[in-house]
Amino acid sequence: MIDTNLAQAIEAANASSTYDTNIKFLLADKQILARILKYAVQEFKDMAVGDIMNSIGSHIDIGTHPLDAGLSNMGRVNVDNTEDNIPGEGKIFFDIRFTAYHKETEMKFLINIEAQKSSDPGKLGYHLENRIIFYLARMISAQKQTEFYHSDYDNLKKVRSIWICMDNSEEGDSIEEIILSRNCVFGNKMNPYNIDLIRGIVINVRSGKNLGDSQNILISMLEKLLSQASIDEKKRILTEKYGMIMTAELEGRIQTMCNLSENIKAIGIEEGIEQGIEQGIEQGIEQGIEQGIKKERLDAIARMIRAGAMKEQIISFGYTEQELAEAENISCANA
Repeated sequence: MIDTNLAQAIEAANASSTYDTNIKFLLADKQILARILKYAVQEFKDMAVGDIMNSIGSHIDIGTHPLDAGLSNMGRVNVDNTEDNIPGEGKIFFDIRFTAYHKETEMKFLINIEAQKSSDPGKLGYHLENRIIFYLARMISAQKQTEFYHSDYDNLKKVRSIWICMDNSEEGDSIEEIILSRNCVFGNKMNPYNIDLIRGIVINVRSGKNLGDSQNILISMLEKLLSQASIDEKKRILTEKYGMIMTAELEGRIQTMCNLSENIKAIGIEEGIEQGIEQGIEQGIEQGIEQGIKKERLDAIARMIRAGAMKEQIISFGYTEQELAEAENISCANA
């Protein structure tokens, strides 16, 4: 059986947060991580998926709680290391963090993957690009006294922060890169040194139903993985089209996420019905009050008509011609 990096159990205390948690654990499976690296990180594009899986370090840190007792000692998931707390710089938690070794270049990469529900600045309260740059900067500064010491800056390892944004429109499937570049703004000095230390990668997957397959194989795979399709359909597509092996862990995690999705849908329907009933009661009360006021006004007009009041007199009391006509019709019907 292929060793995966999925936890076996998640405490189901809250349906929506558990669903988000499950997505992180699902994305942290080595079969999925390897495909993300192959199709999103340039240095791995020519490597076979199996070789990339073997290049991924033994510890895959997932920034979420809880874990079943003992799982953190299995060499698969290390929750503690997801916290990055540098004195004076605040504390952040990464969704997924791991290392990968490019054996041909003997290069070590520090990888961070974030599952992002929304990239809309209006919902977030900030521009996601700025957060990505902040995460990249923290992944660089955190290497002091771990990857390099003193002034040995040439030992800095490349960092890649990959963001999977899940709220894009039908035409919004795309992959973007945020890079550090060097430009000569005066003179003609050319420096051949490659400063490709940091790279932010944004994978825009689409939300919605009945979406056609994306032309990008990675986006297409992620959309199938995160879709509302049935468990059997997901397993079939991921196996037949994307060559995944349905290990017990991967299959269990897909099933859990699908079940949670159905539970969330059911809870949403139930809450919607309750909300509808409450709104209906409120609307009924408002309509009742309006109808009561209207009846009182028409009754008052009818009494004035019976008392011989003229049209002009009735209107002078603030009643409308339409109310006068309705009152006259009611009086005629009751005569």
